[in-house]
Amino acid sequence: MAMDSAPHDRSWPIGDDPLSSSISYGLTLVMAIACGVAAANIYYNQPMLGIMEAAFPGQVVVTELVPTATQLGFATGLLLLVPLGDRFERRRLILIQFAALALSLAAAALAPDAWSLVVASVFVGVASSVAQQIVPFAAELAPPGRRGATIGTVMSGLLCGILFGRALAGAIGDHYGWRATFWLGLLLAVAVGLLLAAILPRSHPKTHEGYGALLKSLVIVWREEPELRRATIIQGCLFGSFSVLWTILALQLDVRYRLSAEIAGLFGIVGAVGVLFAPVAGKIADRKGPHAVIGLGSAIMLASWVSFEVWGTIAGLIVGVILLDFGEQGALVSNQHVIYALRPEARNRLNTIFMGGMFVGGAVGSAGASLAWQLAGWAAVCTFGAALVAIALSLHACGRVAEKR
Repeated sequence: MAMDSAPHDRSWPIGDDPLSSSISYGLTLVMAIACGVAAANIYYNQPMLGIMEAAFPGQVVVTELVPTATQLGFATGLLLLVPLGDRFERRRLILIQFAALALSLAAAALAPDAWSLVVASVFVGVASSVAQQIVPFAAELAPPGRRGATIGTVMSGLLCGILFGRALAGAIGDHYGWRATFWLGLLLAVAVGLLLAAILPRSHPKTHEGYGALLKSLVIVWREEPELRRATIIQGCLFGSFSVLWTILALQLDVRYRLSAEIAGLFGIVGAVGVLFAPVAGKIADRKGPHAVIGLGSAIMLASWVSFEVWGTIAGLIVGVILLDFGEQGALVSNQHVIYALRPEARNRLNTIFMGGMFVGGAVGSAGASLAWQLAGWAAVCTFGAALVAIALSLHACGRVAEKR
């Protein structure tokens, strides 16, 4: 055992992790599927909101809280549960969360009124944070030379869950009702949980700190790791730019091209092309280093906003969406490659800080996009989206210059 600079932590040196040679492609694929299944639950309710409101006609205002409740639950799980992966055996923690997810989905499917659905949705969001337990576990299992590719594959599964979760829920909800979607989610959670129970290896706790100290150490890790701060802020800006597009796209398609929200949903399928870049970006990061991919991904995102503004056709939108997703996913995987190499004994806490900052950036991007749209329309939206990427690119460039000096 080697002592780390973090107080009271007991850790293995990077590259000397006893599990780092135990991952296979099959295990990586299963972990990717598990991430997708977990992440999809956060977005099931969004396309079914109208159907759920019709089911509780006297409680429309309450029913509208369901998506927010789910997102708040996820944020709570990210903050309060994900750091536990550094303190407890990860396999057991993941299986417990999948069991809790199945129970929460059953509660949502059986909800007799809107308030019960809101409460169940909070717990669905909390339990769905298990996806962020799996990603750092995959990084731990992978040897350093394959860590980027492994993270890329697992993140592809997570991103597919986000992109296709809405489409699946909309289709099932339209044909069989909103409760059927939650029952299907339950079956998927149980199936994935059983599969993980059969193949996931056991891990070793990386710290013996108490729960309160574990949460307090989030502040210590943030203060002591400049690479983490830079990666988090950069990814927050990039995800904010990503959110700018998806917040306004349906409005632009309606105002400029008179296309329906259903067509806007199909752009999510187009965006899935960008998911294919995540494993490729991981492999490039393994060979060339993650910083090169972060810079390239940011530059590609900047080019996407030029396409949105200058190429004023549906073809331009399609090309821009693909470029935006390519760049964002490449930078995301590479920034995770950077942070997971910092402190192997604190990967879950690193992930909590990083993903928390990323989602804060997404919220800022969505709010700013709505304001820009109201003030000056699509041109202002494109300027705002590009400005966020420019900030990220500048921070990345300054960091690289400082390191060379």
